[in-house]
Amino acid sequence: MATMHLRIGDLVWGKLGRYPPWPGKVVSPPKDLKKPRGKKCHFVKFFGTEDHAWIKVEQLKPYHAHKEEMIKINKGKRFQQAVDAVEDFLKKAKGKEQQHSDGKGDSKGKKTPNKPLKILDEDDEDLSALKDPSEKDLADSDPEPSTMERLGAGPGSGFKWESSPASSMEPISKRLKIIEEDTGSTSIQAADSTAINGSITPTDKRIGFLGLGLMGSGIVSNLLKMGHVVTVWNRTAEKVQVKEPEDSYPQCDLFIQEGARLGRTPAEVASMCDITFSCVSDPKAARDLVMGPSGVLQGIRPGKCYVEMSTVDPETITELSQVITSRGGRFLEAPVAGSQQLSNDGMLVILAAGDRTVYEDCSSCFQAMGKTSFFLGEAGNAARMMLILNMVQGSFMATIAEGLTLAQATGQSQQTFLDILSQGQMASTFVDQKCQNILQGNFKPDYYLKHIQKDLRLAISMGDTANHPTPMAAAANEVYKRAKALDQSDNDISAVYRAYIH
Repeated sequence: MATMHLRIGDLVWGKLGRYPPWPGKVVSPPKDLKKPRGKKCHFVKFFGTEDHAWIKVEQLKPYHAHKEEMIKINKGKRFQQAVDAVEDFLKKAKGKEQQHSDGKGDSKGKKTPNKPLKILDEDDEDLSALKDPSEKDLADSDPEPSTMERLGAGPGSGFKWESSPASSMEPISKRLKIIEEDTGSTSIQAADSTAINGSITPTDKRIGFLGLGLMGSGIVSNLLKMGHVVTVWNRTAEKVQVKEPEDSYPQCDLFIQEGARLGRTPAEVASMCDITFSCVSDPKAARDLVMGPSGVLQGIRPGKCYVEMSTVDPETITELSQVITSRGGRFLEAPVAGSQQLSNDGMLVILAAGDRTVYEDCSSCFQAMGKTSFFLGEAGNAARMMLILNMVQGSFMATIAEGLTLAQATGQSQQTFLDILSQGQMASTFVDQKCQNILQGNFKPDYYLKHIQKDLRLAISMGDTANHPTPMAAAANEVYKRAKALDQSDNDISAVYRAYIH
């Protein structure tokens, strides 16, 4: 097959692993971004996202020639928004081209011939690269992709281009972007997204996972899909929920069928595995899992890694870190921001803190389960940040529910309220999804109401410790407590709506 020659500004479809092609534009890489070595590739900016990535030549197709084909195989909302963004961009570029050709002619009144349209916008990193397009044919470069950034698309298109698989991802330690803050503290962010992209090389370490609830089930499923060797254990022995609340399976049979191994106790899992993750409901469950009968602590040996993914208070993290390290173990906290659906899709955001080397060892696992990860320094910092995030989310959801019920009480259309909201600055997928669920009376849990109330309570306590007021969170917490009193604990966070109508 003949080599496809692309230039800066060309529109393309970019393909990453098993995910659907996504519209993008060839741009100049930042001057300080070192080109990877290996196969030929282009630096692409994707529409509808903030992502840029090195993409192999064989994973690219011209935009216009394949537009109809791509639209047929992908009907997702975000995908359509990305295509719409391309079309809007083309219209603007065409308008500028027309203005240029109308305003510039030779001395005899003849217009100069139009050159091929270069697609460029203001945020292209290196405008000087366009001075001589003939000298910027990126097909002659010889980089290989570093870790690919998330396209923002979910799996499921089934569309495949014939090409060799993407190369292995670099160790996470080579992809860290360090941000120095005014306080002198250091937070470390993955320089690119660590989401599933089909090119993950699973770690050769044995992985254990404790807790197969709404979040844990999706995480384990993605670890298995990406080739990790996983041993599982669930706190509730008789059933585990997967994908839909009404779907229950005896013990861990579903994951055994997918290739997981079964651990009889947390201690056994920790002793059998190099890295053991846990994801349970609250601080008490997290402590019991480690220090209770047949707990993780009994299986910890020097060098064993324990990763606490539950959303708990920083005091619990400090205690767990101390007991694990006292046995020679290595500890990392890594709570996740997201929901059951995001867990299933491998789109969680991972906040990590503690042992930096464990964070690096977990690279391929975090890539399988999430779209990005942050390293926040010493143990306890991730718990603090996660509680703040969930405090904001919980308070926001309570306010939206209050607005919907006030609209109804004053004779306003709730659907119209939502329509207006979705067109303004507060528009988001979260608002749209939760409000639609409320209007449809659908409160199947994507994130348990009882858990967000627990997080509000812990955030308020954290504020008290820091002598910092949290009046909005305190008010929201009272609303969630009322919803719990109305038997909404095991429903979705959006069921807080019912606290206003009883």
